[in-house]
Amino acid sequence: MLISVLIIKVLYGMDVFSQAMAISPSSPPEAISALKILLAIGNTLFIFFVPALFFAYLVVHDAEEYLKPSIRFPWLLIPLVLVIMFISSPTMELLTNINMQLKLPSFLKGVENWMRESEEESQRIIEVVLKMRGPGDLISGLVIVALLPAVAEEFLFRGCLQTIFHRWTGRTHSAIWITAILFSTFHLQFFGFLPRVLLGALFGYMVAWSGSIWPSVWAHFINNGTAVIWTYMYQHKQISIDVNDEHIFNYTGYIISLIFLLFLLWIYKKIAIGKNRVAEY
Repeated sequence: MLISVLIIKVLYGMDVFSQAMAISPSSPPEAISALKILLAIGNTLFIFFVPALFFAYLVVHDAEEYLKPSIRFPWLLIPLVLVIMFISSPTMELLTNINMQLKLPSFLKGVENWMRESEEESQRIIEVVLKMRGPGDLISGLVIVALLPAVAEEFLFRGCLQTIFHRWTGRTHSAIWITAILFSTFHLQFFGFLPRVLLGALFGYMVAWSGSIWPSVWAHFINNGTAVIWTYMYQHKQISIDVNDEHIFNYTGYIISLIFLLFLLWIYKKIAIGKNRVAEY
């Protein structure tokens, strides 16, 4: 955070930093740029990426095991991951709609209000960051919202944490789902908790079966990047469906999506394990 503040101070001055901390859609472009610096450096890089590297290289001295940066996996998985992520969209929408209907007991009303406020704050920040006037804003949005989080979060969660939980429990499934729950919780967007848990589990199985972090990084990038591109096209009236619309599909679509998702995961596992050299995982 201090590094982010210093960069913003040099580029824009401390007044702009204050504006970035109280960001709104009407904030000046300098404040929005400062917010992007805060998210990219103070948040994504130093909360997720740097701790993962620090742990893997300086604590356990085993980056190969804890980051899984190997590119020795069947490259057929790359287009397969793309199809899996698009096929999963209706299933994610169903889980989102179920999640939105969940209510806490009356004695936890304060907790529910805090959860809603946290959700609204996150949504407000995303809307400001993804207010894209042209191709330059689209590229910066893809970098800040899709590329950096995909690499940094996967290195920390599916790299370090999933490996730690696998060693603690001795069970791949337990490690994947514990990590997925932590992954979803850490985002503090509780009304998208269930679909994010499933996403985390999908990413986890992609790593466990392939022995490489890169299929999950690619899947994470597709998930976030699709939302950014869709938002850009909607803002520029190239499409009419809002990315925040959670009623695009019907129950037939949900069932078909789930069936094909399970089938494609089975294919992914067959291909990945067939040539996977990380047999102990």
